[in-house]
Amino acid sequence: MPRVKKLDLGMTALDELFMNDKERAENKLPKIFDIPLSEIDDFPDHPYRVLDDEDMQNLMESIRDRGVITPAMVRKKDDGRYEMISGHRRKHASERLGLETLRCEVVEVSRDEAIILMVQFCV
Repeated sequence: MPRVKKLDLGMTALDELFMNDKERAENKLPKIFDIPLSEIDDFPDHPYRVLDDEDMQNLMESIRDRGVITPAMVRKKDDGRYEMISGHRRKHASERLGLETLRCEVVEVSRDEAIILMVQFCV
């Protein structure tokens, strides 16, 4: 039986998201940051539309009540700003709520890898 090659996209496992900073540092895992919304750009030609519909209202209520539970995923751009990979709806809801920051995981990936991640998370 042929072996399937495992593709490592450098993503954080779900259980690793709930570690504290000391555990994360010990495991050399990426940290989660609260990034100013003003420093996060939408991914160019993002294929999925963000709608102001009932689902958006529900997301806004959830964020208002509990905050952003699942961090968005961004990558650092050459100009020091960030580019959204996954979390366009969370960003939009946070902006509509008047929040200043969004909880994000910063990943070091190429543009092509970012597109793969975006499609994986948005489907």
